[in-house]
Amino acid sequence: MNKEPLKITNDQESEIASRRKFLKQIACGSLLALSGSDIASAAIRDIIKPGQYGHGHLYRHKSHIEPRHQHSAFQNESQVQSPNSTAYKTLSFEHSQTGDKLIKLTYFENGRYIKDALNEINFLLRDCHTDDIHPIDIALLDQLHDLKETLGVNKPFHIVSGYRSPTTNAELRRHSNRVAEHSFHMQGRAIDIRVEGLDARTIRNAALTMARGGVGYYPYNNFVHLDTGDVRSW
Repeated sequence: MNKEPLKITNDQESEIASRRKFLKQIACGSLLALSGSDIASAAIRDIIKPGQYGHGHLYRHKSHIEPRHQHSAFQNESQVQSPNSTAYKTLSFEHSQTGDKLIKLTYFENGRYIKDALNEINFLLRDCHTDDIHPIDIALLDQLHDLKETLGVNKPFHIVSGYRSPTTNAELRRHSNRVAEHSFHMQGRAIDIRVEGLDARTIRNAALTMARGGVGYYPYNNFVHLDTGDVRSW
């Protein structure tokens, strides 16, 4: 569907340049904290005006991961192609512990994953205890996107836990025997989520119908675990 080109003011160009510098800092691991901020991005289709979602602004992502023939589920500097033909994919996140947000972030469009958007997701899903950043498995992002479609909702995924450093995982294991020693969280292949207004059982049931990986159900804490390991449930 054709749309009028977005007109970008000088102030917005300055913001975009600052944002690109910000993302380079993320890639180098030099940015360690942005607690309580909205890392909101329209990424092509939606303009987020200041104040609309906290401190959101317009950002346009130009850097893409090009398709390649050899499949890779993980993010890196190589080229990766989506396993399906969806024109574009968006995700929204809100981190329960840091307050960081990503609203309607387009991370895939026209057959390509958008590197800047993936970097933003990596940052939001960082280990909030150590500020370590790790690439999140693209297959996990696609799993979340398809779960959103299966549930028929456009609400943000509230993040209970994303990436965990080995240090954090070991500390959690000291307090709970339900934390796996070799958790997929340490590989960027697992996430614990809630969705406002939905019972965890509803999310669990939708995830099970997809049969895309591990699905853990934690009704007491009202969250669901997803990972890109073998299909299994608990």
